[in-house]
This record gives sequence, structure tokens and C-alpha cells, in this order.
Amino acid sequence: MAQYTPMIQQYLKIKADQKDAFLFFRLGDFYEMFFEDALKASKELEITLTSRDGGGEERIPMCGVPYHSSENYIRQLVEKGYKVAVCEQVEDPKAAKGVVKREVVQLITPGTVMEGSMLDEKENNFLASLSHFTDGTYTVSYNDLTTGETSVALITGGFDAAMSELYSRPVKEVVVAHDFPEDHVSILRDRLGYTVSFEDRTNVDESFSHLIKDVQQDKLIEGFGRLLQYIQHTQKRSLDHLQPVKVIELKEYMTLDMYSKRNLELVETIRKKGKAGSLLSIVDETITAMGARMLKQWMERPLLSAPAIETRHNQVEGFLDQFFEREMLREQLQSVYDLERLAGRVAYGNVNARDLIQLRNSLQNMPGILSTLQEFDHHSIKELYRTIDPLDSLKSLLEESIADDAPITIKEGGMIRDGFNEQLDDYRYASKNGKQWIAELEKKERESTGIKSLKIGYNRVFGYYIEVTKANLRYLPEDRYERKQTLTNAERYITPELKEKETMILEAQEKSVELEYELFLEVRERVKAYVDKLQHLAEQISRIDCLQGFAEVADRNDYARPTYVSGRTVDIKEGRHPVVERVLKGETFVPNNIYMNDETDILLITGPNMSGKSTYMRQLALTAILGQMGSFVPATSASMPIFDQIFTRIGAADDLVSGQSTFMVEMLEANHALSHATENSMILLDEIGRGTSTYDGMALAQAIVEHIHEQIGAKTLFSTHYHELTTLEEQLERLQNVHVRAEEYDGHVVFLHQIKEGPADESYGIHVAKLADLPKELIARASDLLEQLESSTKEQASTQAEKDEQLSLFVEEEKPEPKGKKEVSSSIEHYVENLNLLEMTPMDAMNELYQLQKRIKS
Repeated sequence: MAQYTPMIQQYLKIKADQKDAFLFFRLGDFYEMFFEDALKASKELEITLTSRDGGGEERIPMCGVPYHSSENYIRQLVEKGYKVAVCEQVEDPKAAKGVVKREVVQLITPGTVMEGSMLDEKENNFLASLSHFTDGTYTVSYNDLTTGETSVALITGGFDAAMSELYSRPVKEVVVAHDFPEDHVSILRDRLGYTVSFEDRTNVDESFSHLIKDVQQDKLIEGFGRLLQYIQHTQKRSLDHLQPVKVIELKEYMTLDMYSKRNLELVETIRKKGKAGSLLSIVDETITAMGARMLKQWMERPLLSAPAIETRHNQVEGFLDQFFEREMLREQLQSVYDLERLAGRVAYGNVNARDLIQLRNSLQNMPGILSTLQEFDHHSIKELYRTIDPLDSLKSLLEESIADDAPITIKEGGMIRDGFNEQLDDYRYASKNGKQWIAELEKKERESTGIKSLKIGYNRVFGYYIEVTKANLRYLPEDRYERKQTLTNAERYITPELKEKETMILEAQEKSVELEYELFLEVRERVKAYVDKLQHLAEQISRIDCLQGFAEVADRNDYARPTYVSGRTVDIKEGRHPVVERVLKGETFVPNNIYMNDETDILLITGPNMSGKSTYMRQLALTAILGQMGSFVPATSASMPIFDQIFTRIGAADDLVSGQSTFMVEMLEANHALSHATENSMILLDEIGRGTSTYDGMALAQAIVEHIHEQIGAKTLFSTHYHELTTLEEQLERLQNVHVRAEEYDGHVVFLHQIKEGPADESYGIHVAKLADLPKELIARASDLLEQLESSTKEQASTQAEKDEQLSLFVEEEKPEPKGKKEVSSSIEHYVENLNLLEMTPMDAMNELYQLQKRIKS
């Protein structure tokens, strides 16, 4: 350290405490970075790398970004998963003795972002903590610093269940203890893409004890404590907006594991990795940003309580029945800003006057919204109306205090409305009159001197001055004008009269700005007292926004209100896939019925590729999710049980990160479903077994179907290309064959997308290849090969029938086993078990049968 200058020594000491973050070190109008930070930041931000003399033998790397535009650079780093420690000068450089004192005032991380430009307004920005206990349980804690929302959940299903829980929310950063298993840290960081941070402290300070008053379990408190300690460490400021911790009772919500959420494309698509084309993109008719965030949360956690689902459906129906009132409400919601995040900014201390104008404008719309809600006839909407406090007193405060044209900055004046403070009005009057006096003086001086180009100006260095070009200097009186500054083409003067007014004007301006800042802070503190009520109002408006959005979706897309039965019958009439029907271009979606009574647990679906098997399967899952969210569903009518879990295995993809093949991923996802499903669950399995050999795949597929039928009893849709499995309908009483109808016409296949009872008659694979425009000669060759294979299969089947008949000659009725023959019997049984006639040539098979005959005779 001694070799470096005092300033670089200061930098290194602060950097030692911020090893995993870029240190933005304030030097004048720039944030500077040195050493490794400079090398890395110059590449990540594409800014110039320079160097400076730091006192050592070699120059040290250096790069920097302007203070006024630092937010954009910080955003770039945070979006890439990095952390940024903001180090400010905390004393006046003029008063400093030696190096100016500096401190880290905030650590900005992916999970603790507060600035609006770094956030998706329609999505939460969750920081999570994950705590592991010796009994195998985990706790997951969440906090959205922008809204203050905080929640905790206890996970009993191991690390996989904890990952699925994290995957259910837009988590940007996960906090764990330093002794958290390294392989799990790697999965969180590399496979799920989270920024991983470390915090060992788990205590909850006394000042935050009110947040956990409703939390009873020590594990949940400890998990929240880790999260809270990390937030306190990084933010270093008021956290008064943190809301009381909500305990997430997972048993109250449908379980959707990470595989199902991905396969069903609930909030983003698999290929495009974006919202477009997802279920969320179809049903999001919310108006406000906070409503959009609540909708996403509802989609991530469908309800299991029939009364709670019924309440939402009643409210949707109430909005649906009155079109004109709903349209008026939607228009009024357009003028409501993000109350939830505005409340967070107020409590956090980074709110500006423009934010308060948005808050005021939002509150000014509350009376109209309440009036419109009163127009709805349905009692459930009137119940929503009764929960809203329009906060009239806060509205009045903001109307009286904040100017309509207030600037973003809070230290240059112009924020406070005239009439709010008498002293401020006096300063403004003096300043305004002084400036008017200046204008009159300029006019008078021009007239008295005859110099038409004479002007009175102002700058911060010299104050007010009278400027006269050098060509007109001879016209100036000698007794009144005192030279102040010489320019190339002009001279600047001041007079005793101007000097007197200057003091008054500048003093009034300076005191006015200082007083405005003080008044703004006072107003902000008064607004802060309303944070709890603002958060409650935000929640109610968000709920109204979600429900009216559901009504809008139902109205536009002809959705029906679902009903829920105590039994296990699924009866959906003319059901549709909510996404596919909206993205079809020039085509009409073909609806299908889905019927599974108490005696039918499994639908075995056969049919050609591209015919709609996967669509049929997915639309059942999406219908169930929509209904249990509180939405109406895409069908003419729908009657269903409430599903506790949905498991899907649809699509094929290697897991390159963990090095697992398509088949391994398929087996892992299938195992997850078989291990966790109950008779109240839904299982969707698409083409299980296709990743291995034909016989292996067929055997596994059949065994899985039998296991679901005999051991689980869940409502299951199982699609397959193994037509041999259709015979299971004769063996499994609660399995039914259905197929997707296709017709062959003039050498071409026509997919009708209709689900019919019974098995498919053929797969039409070569016809699909035709649709894909494969070369004609290839199609012809494939047709020839298919004909040969089918002929060979028939021949083998005939040969096998003959073998079976011959083998039956050697098999006698079962007799009591003679004493002393156990060893021979065991040998014969072993021989038969390992005999696979179907894989032998006819001649080899006959030889084996001959050997078996001799064994039996002997």
C-alpha cells in the first residue's frame, strides 16, 4: 500500500470490502475505476481504457464514466449480472484536510435495483434467499425492494423443489450462506442464471420485528433474516416501506414445477425466450403496471380453494356483464401510475417532484374510479368498491404543495407551488421584482447613454453586469460606471445601483432554492406517513385491474365460466388452445371435447405428427390453469375437478449445461411426475420412449402407463407413436384410446385436428415428409422401404405364429414338480427367459426350439 498515493490507497481500502463489485469511485464529475475493475469494465462497457500514475513503479489501468450519465452504465453492468458499489465524496472538498473522505453509499445488485430505467415495469424484481437445514428442508424468502413486498415459504421436497419454487418468480439474485453446497451454487448460477451472493447473518433487528409478527416458524424467520441482513448491508438507507412478511402456504396453490412452466410456455416461450406467444401475452389485458405484475403472480400460483376461485369468477362475471362501465373503468385506469413503486420510492428516499406529480394525478382519478365501480350491479364488485380508500388528505397535500411543472432535480428549485409557504413567496417576489427592475434599468441606461446595443447580463462568476461594445465606450458617463471585466470586443461594468439590486436578487434566489429543498423534504416525510395506505390502495387497484382484464379477455375471445365438481369428471365442450387460436393466420381453430369420467383416468392419444396431439394435451392444462387463476376458459362449457399439480413432458431438448441427453431429460421429467403426482393431479406425457431403441422405448412407455393406472390414478393424457400400446385398452379398465383424425385423399393426407374415439389406423409419417417438401426421389424411396418393412413384419408375424404353434406341442399342462428336478427346471426357465425368437432368423429360431424340445424331454 505504501507505494501508492493517498488517494489510491483510499481506493484500495474501500475496494477490499467490495471484492465482488465494480467500485464506482467518485472523482469530481466522474466515477473512476482502477486496476482489474478498469480492465474488465472497459470491455463490458466498451469505454476507453487509460492509465494514471498511482505512485508505484508502473502506471495503473484506469477508466471512468461521467457522473451525470452513470445510470446507463450501471444498468448495463447490472443487466449482465454484476454488482456496482457507488462510492461518493461525503465531505466538502474545500473543507477537507488531505484526501477527501469517501464512502460506499449504495451497493446496486441485480436483485436490489431501484431506478425505473433498470426495471421492467410489468414484472417484479425479486431478490431471494435460500436457506438449507439439516433435516433436508429449505426456506425461500423473497423481496421486491421497489415495492416492499416480502414473503417466505418452507420447502420440504428437497433442492429440486426449491429450484422449482425459485423458478416460479422473476428472481434476479439469490442469497445463500457461505457453506451452501458448492454443486448447488453452480446450478443456481450456471443452470438457472442467477447472480449468487453470500450472507451468513440471519438475525432480525428489533427495528424490523414488526415485519415478522405473523411468522411462527423459526426456519422462516431465519430465512427472512438472511435476506434482511443482505438488504441492510447493500442499501445503507431507510427501509420503512418493507411490508410485513407474508407466509406462502404452498398447499393453498397448484404446484407447477419448473419443467411444466417451461413446457407449457406460461410466461415466456421456449424458443424466443420472450413474452410474445406465451399464455401471459394472451390473457394480459391489464392497464396498469402493478396490475400486470399481480396477473403474473396469479399465473404462477393458481388457487386450490374452491371458494376463492368462485369469488374471482363472480367478480369477473360482474365486470363482463356491463360493457360500457367496464370500458369507462379501463379508460380511467390509463391515468393511474405505478402506486406500488411510487410508494417504495417515497419510503426509500429517492422520490422526486415528478414522482409526486404522478402520485397526485393518480389520486385525482380515484373519485372517478369509485364512481364507476358503484355503477356495477354485481354485489362482488360493490365489495371491491368498499375496500378502497381514495386518500383524499394525501391528494390535497400534493395539490397544495407540488408545482405542475416541477423539474426532475430536487436541488434547483421550481418544485413548490406558489401560496404553499409565505417565506418562499416573499423570496420569489423579491427575485421576480428584481429581475423586472433589471429589465427596466437596461431600458433606462440605453435611453440615457444613447447606446442601443447596451445590455445587462448575468453569469455565476461575475454576477450582473452592463456590457458595452468598445465602439460605444465614448458615450459612457465617467462618474457612475465601474469596470468589472474586459472582453475582446466589449467591456463589462457595474454601477452602485446595480450592485445593490444584485445582492438582493441573488440572496433571494439562493434562499429560495434552499427553502424549496427543505420544504420538499418536509412534504416527502409527510407523504411517507401514507406508505402503508398507498400500498393497500395499490393492491386493490391491481386486483381490480386483473379482474377487469379477465373480463376483457373473456369478452373478446368468447371464454366460458368454468364450474368445479367434487368428483373427478373432466367435461370440456369445444375446448380450444388459448394461444394457438390467436396466432393462426387465415385458419380457424378446430375445437375439441375432452371427457374423462370417474371411470377414465388415461386417454391414450395416437395419430400422425402435426395433427394436433400436443395442442390437445396442452389446452387441457392451460384451461385448468386459467380456471384456477380466476379467469374464464376457452370453451363452450367446462366442468372440472380442482387439480393440485400439473406435470408435463412435452418436447425434446438436451440439457447441455448438465450434460444430459434428450432421453435422460425425458426420463428425469417423467420420474419427477411419477414421484410426486397424486390422484388429484394432471399428467401430460408426449411421445415417451422415443429417445431410445424401439423395444426399449415401447417397454418403458407401457410400464409408465401401467404405473400411472395402477399406482397413481391421476388424470393423464399420453400421446404415442407406438400403435402397439393401443391394445392396453383391453387390459387397463380406466384407459381409453382416442386419436386425431386424418384422411388420405388423392395421395395426400388432410389433418382434420379432430379427436375421435379409438386408435389411429396409421401414422402418415411419409405424408408429413411430403408437406415438408423433402425431395420427391427421397419420398419415393421411403415409400418403397415402408412397403418392404410392412411386408417383412407380416411375414415375421406369420412365422412367429407358426413357432408359437410348434412350441405349444412341447408345453404340457402344469404338474407337480418331481423331487430332485428343481435344478433342471430352473435351468429350463432361465433358458426360456433369455430366448428371444423375434430377433432370430427363422432357421436359428427352429434350431433353438429343437434344443428346447430336447431339454424338456430330458
